[in-house]
Amino acid sequence: MKAVDVLPWIPVFPLLGFLVNGLLYLVSHSKLGGKDAPLGAHGAGGHDDAHGGHAAGHVAPDHHAGPGGHGDHVEIPFKALHTWIGPLASGLACVAAFLAIFLWMGETRGEEALVTTLWTWIPVGSVPTWFGGANVSFDVALRIDPLSALMIGFVTFVGTLIHVYSVGYMGHDAGYGRFFAYLNLFMFAMLTLVLGANLPILFVGWEGVGLCSYLLIGYYYDKDFAADAGKKAFVMNRIGDAGFLLGLFGCLAMFGTVDFGRMFATAAADPAKYAAGGLVTAAALCLFIGATGKSAQIPLYVWLPDAMAGPTPVSALIHAATMVTAGVYMVARMNVLFRISHEWALKVLGEGPSVFGLLTHDASFVVAVIGGLTAFVAATIGLAQNDIKKVLAYSTVSQLGYMFLGCGVLAFGAGMFHVFTHAFFKACLFLGSGSVIHALGGEQDMTKMGGLKDKIPHTFRTMLIATIAIAGIPFFSGFFSKDAILGETFASGHVVLWAVGLVTAGMTAFYMFRLIRMTFYGTFRGSAETWAHVHESPATMTVPLWILAAGAFVAGYWGIPKVLPPFVNKFDGFLEPIFVKLPAGWTPHPHEASHALEYALMAASVAVALVGIALAVRFYSGAFPFALPSRVAAAVPRLTRAVRQKYYVDEAYEWLFVERLGKRFGRFLWDVDARVVDGAVNGSRHVTVGLSHVSDWIDKTFVDGAVNGVADGLQAAWRGQGRLQTGQTQSYALAMAGGVFGLVCLYIIFA
Repeated sequence: MKAVDVLPWIPVFPLLGFLVNGLLYLVSHSKLGGKDAPLGAHGAGGHDDAHGGHAAGHVAPDHHAGPGGHGDHVEIPFKALHTWIGPLASGLACVAAFLAIFLWMGETRGEEALVTTLWTWIPVGSVPTWFGGANVSFDVALRIDPLSALMIGFVTFVGTLIHVYSVGYMGHDAGYGRFFAYLNLFMFAMLTLVLGANLPILFVGWEGVGLCSYLLIGYYYDKDFAADAGKKAFVMNRIGDAGFLLGLFGCLAMFGTVDFGRMFATAAADPAKYAAGGLVTAAALCLFIGATGKSAQIPLYVWLPDAMAGPTPVSALIHAATMVTAGVYMVARMNVLFRISHEWALKVLGEGPSVFGLLTHDASFVVAVIGGLTAFVAATIGLAQNDIKKVLAYSTVSQLGYMFLGCGVLAFGAGMFHVFTHAFFKACLFLGSGSVIHALGGEQDMTKMGGLKDKIPHTFRTMLIATIAIAGIPFFSGFFSKDAILGETFASGHVVLWAVGLVTAGMTAFYMFRLIRMTFYGTFRGSAETWAHVHESPATMTVPLWILAAGAFVAGYWGIPKVLPPFVNKFDGFLEPIFVKLPAGWTPHPHEASHALEYALMAASVAVALVGIALAVRFYSGAFPFALPSRVAAAVPRLTRAVRQKYYVDEAYEWLFVERLGKRFGRFLWDVDARVVDGAVNGSRHVTVGLSHVSDWIDKTFVDGAVNGVADGLQAAWRGQGRLQTGQTQSYALAMAGGVFGLVCLYIIFA
């Protein structure tokens, strides 16, 4: 057996799970008379919160009582089959993924890519390109190399744990089968995305995860907040996808191929040819626009916090561990374009280019700026959120910014390392928040929590481990990956971006330990009835939490920096083959820093994290409402209000794009249509009608007159000739005599 023989089965297993789960659900749905109580165990169902729900920018509570809870129990047809088929499909994909990785490592030692072409999808034929012509075909082909091996490994592993967790969390939901069908479909799309050997197949998976995101965010489809959030995510992603398509077509026009292997080899063979005129930079920036949509970066990040309207396992699977990292994966996959763009900018602008020059010529710098800015802005918003899932949502946006910051300074290995570690600790945090919500019968407001650490000890301990990891405390995974990004940013000369990242690290530690303090410490601030029902989650939920917490601790040891002897950064070495070698003079200079500087940077990041933790403990101790946060809010009320309202970005988008460009511009277009287009059409009609009257008069007067005149003349001639035919011999004789007489006269006259 070879690795390429196993590759197709990795996405096929989840696809089969989707088909079987979907078919069983449709059968049960028809038996229930078309009624799907999608909120099952939620009793009256989810609802907008007291502050206006989605319209006010809040996440409606994920009211899931779950097993052992106090929700309404419903009978779910084929529940046992759904319970087995959903997780089993993902589990088999996980087994196939690790088998393929094992076989690939044995065949190539992880140094070469293996590609299997299943069939030719679109045989385009000969097409013109900017540099000649090419014979193009789009193939359904799968590729395994270090980058795709990394992705399929943790996507299937974390995805399977989330499927198992969902058995307990969604156990009494009437849409149980539909939920697992959607999860399996998502796994199929995500695995297609990361295994695709060319841009079109990657784009198929890209659109697939976008569709699944819409379905899962809007899972509670009979609630406005969920339906609106699903549509918002869909629209924002379509905006980004327009940029992705432009980048895809730009690559096709430049290289005459969109196959990764051939495209990268072509670009590396003559980088100056494709960099001239900014062609590579333009294509890279268009692709990055797609990444800003999928991975929730400024300005297209606003959909992800609202996506918390979906069930908590959805938040963990799609918006923490897999889908939102697709943009980072795509930028790392297309690293050749960003490296060429960076080197071309240096060659054109010199060794010390200005910021404005880099923004024009260097696509990688744009990625770094957007990533750093997104990380900072999202972290500030996370400081003031009280919904437990909203805090984690803005944390996700901020951590994604960190990943793009790493890729933007050409530290693609560090960026992908943070993708890897983030999958464990953020999935653990989201699933832990779901366990808290489960224990409290659906409550998500942290101001109504507190004192839960002894009531739900497994949830508390696993979330604490994941929180320490994301805060960047030494020996936990987040420390290694976040420090790698900060170190590479400083070493590359982007000191301002490093400072932004450092401050963001401190805010991350603050708001995450704020979450821990408000949720698990102090006294309970909810109702006595809720407190009486607080309970730990079942094993189907706590076991995945402990596995993910273990990953949040140990995952970072794959990428221990060289500055800590005798360790070697095996993660960077593993990814090394994906960086196609460029000609001499085109390879970016390695970012070197002395050991003393690296130790200093580590110390700075740890110190900032500890300060953030200390401030969180100080601010959120004592009785509620907490004294220090209240004083800060009173001192700067406008800033506090702006942060709580997410800087009014949603309102600004509503005003600009919906009210102005949407409604008013739509009204303008309606006026243009009614007065200009319709006026032109109606004017043309009037002119045409007038011309038709003139044409009718000409026809009747001249054409018909001429025709009728000829007819009348012929008729008169025939009538005159008819009078000559009398039938009397003497008349004919007289006529002949007259004729003879006339001829004689003519002869006499002209002779």
